[in-house]
Amino acid sequence: MMFRVIFTAIICAGLLACTSTPKQSVEQRRAEVLKMRAQTISAIEAHQSNIRSKIKSAPGYAVFSNANVNLIFASFSGGYGVAHDNQSGQDIYMKMGEAGLGLGLGVKDFRAIFVFKTRAAFERFIEHGWMVGAHADAAAKGGDKGAAAGGEIMADDVEIYQLTESGLALQATIKGTKYWKDDSLN
Repeated sequence: MMFRVIFTAIICAGLLACTSTPKQSVEQRRAEVLKMRAQTISAIEAHQSNIRSKIKSAPGYAVFSNANVNLIFASFSGGYGVAHDNQSGQDIYMKMGEAGLGLGLGVKDFRAIFVFKTRAAFERFIEHGWMVGAHADAAAKGGDKGAAAGGEIMADDVEIYQLTESGLALQATIKGTKYWKDDSLN
């Protein structure tokens, strides 16, 4: 049991360490996040043709890149992203960490777009950053080969669109996710 806890902690630390590249300047790191945002929106647009209009009409939206590891009864992930306030035009650079309980096994790299339906939901996300939900998916994908299916149920006036970049995973979990401002980029 202790070995599993230590192994899981090491995996989580590794995931969080991969969320930034310290050798790059702040401007380069911001540019990489913005590039990921543009690529993610374009990729999701191929499956959800009205995503740009939903983003434009929302009070705000966020785009995240996330690596997820599921080890039988627990899942962990870490990532980075940017939230955009459509009212002020401000980008808020963020990090994320996630833990869940449920059945599954696998590793995957995915991207997500959060479209906030209300100003209050967007502000709650930026200031408090907690989201709790249920997640089920199956993914077997590498580059352009393979397939992925997923579903997300979230409350608090948020629509979520997810795209699996690569990985092999089969999981069903109840999870909690914490998002926070990246002080090094804001």
